[in-house]
Amino acid sequence: MQADAPWRVGQGFDVHQFAEGRRLILGGVTIEHPLGLAGHSDADVLAHAITDALLGAGRLGDIGQHFPDTDKQWKDADSLELLAFVTGLLEDRHFGIVNVDATVIAQKPRLASYLPQMAEKLAAAMRIDPDRVNLKATTTERLGFTGRGEGIAAMATALIGKV
Repeated sequence: MQADAPWRVGQGFDVHQFAEGRRLILGGVTIEHPLGLAGHSDADVLAHAITDALLGAGRLGDIGQHFPDTDKQWKDADSLELLAFVTGLLEDRHFGIVNVDATVIAQKPRLASYLPQMAEKLAAAMRIDPDRVNLKATTTERLGFTGRGEGIAAMATALIGKV
């Protein structure tokens, strides 16, 4: 087995609780909803999960190491800019993003109509074709914190390859 394999897979997971007085941003898209997500940045749980998947694939640690919530620089940061930065780290190491598959887990709001726009924005941040971004939304059938409407979770898998 090669020490520096030409293909790498990473996974990412993130969760944020709902909060009043904040916009709900998922995949770089503002979603109509009375509550936003609590967080140091814009709390875009989907972009965070994808960012973590890419960092994992590149063996570059995790999102908290690169963008700690104790650093004022990242206060209210646009998560698509963080995703673009991580894409640059991969490019510097001669990796390209092959594809990303991600799932948003939320009882409400309904997200299906927003998914194409999210894929476009996420793909632009990663400098890839939107056809390489697959997004899904699901509920937990009213079970757990997402089912009770306390927050939103997201998980992602990313494949990168040497270029």
